[in-house]
Amino acid sequence: MSATTRLENQGRAGQRLEQFQSNPRRALWTLALPIMIGMSIYTAYMIADMIFVGMLGPDALIAVAFNMPLLFLAMGATFGLGSAVTALIARAIGAKDDRRADLVAQHSTLVGVGMTVVFISIGFGYGEKLLLGIGVPPDLLPLAWEYFSVLVAGFAFQVLSILFRSMFSGEGEVKLPVTIQAVATVVNIVLDPIFIFGLDMGVRGAAVATVVTQAAVMLTFAWLLFIRKRAHVDLSFRGFRIDSDIVGDLIRIGAPASLSFVVMAAGGTAFNRILVERSPDAVAAFQIGGRVDHLVILPLVAMASSLVTLVGMFSGAGRLDLAEQVVRYAMGRGLLLAIVASTLFLVFAPWLVAPFTDSESIRSYAVQYLRFASLVFPAFPFSIMIGRALQGLGHGTPELVLSLMRVLLISVPLAALAVFRFGLPIHFVWMAMIIGGWTSAVVALQWWRLAIRAAIRDAGEPLSPLVEVPVA
Repeated sequence: MSATTRLENQGRAGQRLEQFQSNPRRALWTLALPIMIGMSIYTAYMIADMIFVGMLGPDALIAVAFNMPLLFLAMGATFGLGSAVTALIARAIGAKDDRRADLVAQHSTLVGVGMTVVFISIGFGYGEKLLLGIGVPPDLLPLAWEYFSVLVAGFAFQVLSILFRSMFSGEGEVKLPVTIQAVATVVNIVLDPIFIFGLDMGVRGAAVATVVTQAAVMLTFAWLLFIRKRAHVDLSFRGFRIDSDIVGDLIRIGAPASLSFVVMAAGGTAFNRILVERSPDAVAAFQIGGRVDHLVILPLVAMASSLVTLVGMFSGAGRLDLAEQVVRYAMGRGLLLAIVASTLFLVFAPWLVAPFTDSESIRSYAVQYLRFASLVFPAFPFSIMIGRALQGLGHGTPELVLSLMRVLLISVPLAALAVFRFGLPIHFVWMAMIIGGWTSAVVALQWWRLAIRAAIRDAGEPLSPLVEVPVA
């Protein structure tokens, strides 16, 4: 990277930092709105993808649904590392330590390549056994493997795309990567029916369309980073050396975050096994419901992703008061969104699930799921946002603990007891999810209160009143 280009990139990052510090609330929306738009388009893709697959019949829908926990596992492990990359680069930029930002980006790229090799090796070596192990009925294994094997081949594109996007997010640049991802998602929606029906590839066609667009995204990011030198960070690897502190930070923040996704994937697998005990239709309904409730979760995730950058920058710059302020504001606005969404889902659940399938049984289960799930929506702003905000402070463990509590320690055991021990109806599975969600939200809020006050005290800043979550 030339000295002139470097100075230009540094200038843009420094200007964003000053703007964020001058108005943290506006900074939240500056970062979150583009992410929300991108995620909304991605949600539209997931819904369209499920609709197209559903046109192939219930078997295809169920086979693809069983793939989701394994795919979520690989994607989640990468997002965990990506969260660490965003937080560490943001903290380095806040502290005006450009060399450290470069080294974080370089180390994470090498780790990403290593993860790709591991994921592809496991996917092709043990994929069919893993699918059977998570409960895929033997008669649906060929369909499930047909979908999964194609996506395994494209893991490299997915992993590197996530990491490259995280680098841009760490410096506060979200519009460019979101635009790239949004365009690719629209292309994916267009390609789905072409490959599935036009080329008569069935479920394999849905996977091929996804891999093609992931490859296009990864190559675009690579061009921007390695050729155009568009980012603040330098990926030339000139003078690169292994830095044990950076490796330790990536592990300390990224590993728990990745494991939290592992926990959620394991929870999805466990719920599939519990639900299939009653009916395979319930598994398909669970996946349909999960796609629909992304309409609520993803805006909250967009705000939470913005908090990683903002809290990281503010803490790196020694402005923990701004970090506290923006987290309080984000939780308040998120709570309003969740309450409105909960009301709408209770009323319109039948219309939300209708486009996915003609099966009355699947529709009935999906409507039931959405109406129960809507009761836990107001807990999401706390459990989702606080885990990511604490990552910005440099704490990776809380998100893992909160995920463990919500999923494997509360929801799954209660659901398993309801179905296997007491033979209760499926709606008791949804009730177990509600209990887990609200418990983790209460714990998360208390964790944030203690962590931010301890950070402010250690930094020698004056303590503000205890965190109160505004609702207006």
